[in-house]
Amino acid sequence: MSCVTTTFVLVPGAGGDALFWKPLVTELEARGHRAVPVELPVRDDSAGLNAYADTVLAAIGDSSPVVLVAQSMGGLTAPLVCARVPVELLVLLNAMVPLPGETGGEWWSVTGQGPAAAAYRQSIGLPAELDDEATYFHDVPADVAAAYMDQEFAQSGRPFEDPWPLDRWPDVPTRVVAGREDRLFPLEFQRKVAAERLGLDVDEIPGGHCAALSRPVELADRLEAYLGPR
Repeated sequence: MSCVTTTFVLVPGAGGDALFWKPLVTELEARGHRAVPVELPVRDDSAGLNAYADTVLAAIGDSSPVVLVAQSMGGLTAPLVCARVPVELLVLLNAMVPLPGETGGEWWSVTGQGPAAAAYRQSIGLPAELDDEATYFHDVPADVAAAYMDQEFAQSGRPFEDPWPLDRWPDVPTRVVAGREDRLFPLEFQRKVAAERLGLDVDEIPGGHCAALSRPVELADRLEAYLGPR
């Protein structure tokens, strides 16, 4: 059997920073894959979901086969890409799952994310409200978190205003991966959303919302397991 190199195209969440994927890129490349982290136009207040999808399409280029991995807010963009170019697999990593016509801004209240996150935090002995460091980086190695947090965070609200434009989920194999210790999108919350909106189960990995930073080895293991025989 000939060896096929998979290209993993990595779509970040809010902030759109390709640096988010650095530990995972290193891990995937060490295993012989190609990894392409995408930098989104997060500072452009004129850039909506279509512009984000265009950016991902440009990163894909003529690569094949492609596995698209979407983190958090990236779940709004990645399906739009799958509707426009062939994608072998879409992996949603602690990701938002939109419905047709729903805006990203509406998603939070419609899904009940806020109460679900507050209840989970209280169940593990934490305050219902946490700062960003405790929410996103609680399980990330200190040096990795410091390097990431040193970057200026920016995220236009523009993409959250667009009604999600597809009339159904694209016809592409989809997997949902959730961190067991995610404090923003708790595991049971992700199970509920995936079941109700996609009819899919969730595959667990250790780690929190930023598992690509905290658990790159385990995440790479999971991604490779999806590939099957090549």
